[in-house]
Amino acid sequence: MSEVAQNQRGARARRAAILGLVRERGSVAVTELAPRFSVSAETIRRDLRALEAERALERHYGVIRVVESGLIETALDFRATHHTAEKSRIAAEAVRRLGDAGTVFIDEGFLPSLVAEALPTDRPLTVLTASIPVVLHLVGRPQTEVIMIGGRVRAGTLGAVDALAIRGLEGFAPDLAILGANGVSADGALTTPDPAVAAVKQTALRVSARALFVGGHDKFGRSSFVRFGTVDEVEALITGTELPATLARDFAALGTRVVRV
Repeated sequence: MSEVAQNQRGARARRAAILGLVRERGSVAVTELAPRFSVSAETIRRDLRALEAERALERHYGVIRVVESGLIETALDFRATHHTAEKSRIAAEAVRRLGDAGTVFIDEGFLPSLVAEALPTDRPLTVLTASIPVVLHLVGRPQTEVIMIGGRVRAGTLGAVDALAIRGLEGFAPDLAILGANGVSADGALTTPDPAVAAVKQTALRVSARALFVGGHDKFGRSSFVRFGTVDEVEALITGTELPATLARDFAALGTRVVRV
């Protein structure tokens, strides 16, 4: 094997290892990589440029993290430590927009679980969910009735999916659905990597009288594998002020309101 071929093979193996490390840990400091792989800082910069060009990773202030797109989905433990202040603001705004809803569907995922934690305790509410974390947050509250939708439980998010979940949802008509997504594409599609998850979200969107989308600024302009709805099917996209105003106007032009908090 020629020296060039060996170098190319080594680069591919190292980049795969970098990607595996970031997927495992959620984020990694760039300065950690050169000593870890016993190569120069310039070699690591070339590796990162190549991975960024493939939309596999992104860099921000000396930290690299996985890009949620296609079939890649980050785990709950990573989401719980990423953009937490923004997510808390979004959850609080979603609760302010409950209106007179007495029955609420809450999606799986970390941000919807923050919405569940922020729900008012001084009024009767019935919460329908396929998310085990949401159930654990709410069960035992005196004025909150919790209805758990059954199905196959996904290890990464502890959300129920597949036919049992779909059939369970179809028997209800919630006043409001609080939905998340892995990406909101430039043409306004709400997307997620897993078809089974998409089917649950699509059903919740269809059976609910109203719907709100909750998602951090980094969800916008990205697209995952499966589309389950469009932005004009929700009354508002609630996100952080980290989303540039120009992008917010672009998404609002697709037929909904964009609320930046």
